Amino acid sequence: MKRTLVCCVLFFSILLLPGVRAGAEGVKRGWEVELSKLSFDFNSTEVKNATEYKDFPQARLNADSQTAIRGFLDASADYYAHRYLWSNELILDYGRTKIRPVDGETLTNESADQILFTTGYTQRLWNIPNFLGGFELGPFANLGYETEFTKPEDAARKKVLRATAGVKLFEGTYLKSLFAAVVGERDYTYSPTSNKLAWEAGLKIEQPVREGVVAKYEVFFRDYLSESQSNQTDLDYEFSADARLEVQLYKNLYLAPFVSFYTAQAKYFGKRGENLYIGVSLSFSHLFKAADEISE
Repeated sequence: MKRTLVCCVLFFSILLLPGVRAGAEGVKRGWEVELSKLSFDFNSTEVKNATEYKDFPQARLNADSQTAIRGFLDASADYYAHRYLWSNELILDYGRTKIRPVDGETLTNESADQILFTTGYTQRLWNIPNFLGGFELGPFANLGYETEFTKPEDAARKKVLRATAGVKLFEGTYLKSLFAAVVGERDYTYSPTSNKLAWEAGLKIEQPVREGVVAKYEVFFRDYLSESQSNQTDLDYEFSADARLEVQLYKNLYLAPFVSFYTAQAKYFGKRGENLYIGVSLSFSHLFKAADEISE
């Protein structure tokens, strides 16, 4: 009962915000096709005759040779209609590190491996132009599929069909996305397949610092409530956070120092896994087709 009352209060509070127009038209119309980000990180260290210098107090002479590479692509094709938004997004993320020790076998480690395609419908129910820089608000439903480029050596390849439904704030000047949703998953990773129920929430914010410099923040949380089949790899929850400062180098070319954090808790044992990634990314973006701007 208390949760219901809180939701009702929040719902009617939104309607009382300055400038809220129930059923107001969005300001965009038509297709918008964009390569949001194509980034590439690469570094290589090649050490020769390291064995002969292994007793020297000079790391640059006796270090292990190694190569690290990571690529990321985020592309979208969205259609803005009178009362709704049809969105389509493709995310490709892959990172690999190869270490060639002075003595021993070559080691290969994947730091990222994800293929995610999502298509969804969002009702453009309200337009709120005079609060927090303006944004739109409405219910949404998404259908997505997630898998991996390569099968892990000691695990199965991830294959998950995911349906999501909830409410979100979107298309804001600063508030790019804020949502809460119920999630249903069909996990094909193992046989027999497993049906899972979860809830999730996410936040994306962009803050201009000065001309050519933008700070971007992203937070995501998913909490699994139940599953039809139990596996040792089932998660209780997962959380990720990303902060980056994009600096424009030339036109659509950006340099971005960033911090990325991911953590997850297994459902059937106590230790929580973590991944902290700190680096600098060179990225490129391009708007192939912009939606038409409609003045209200």
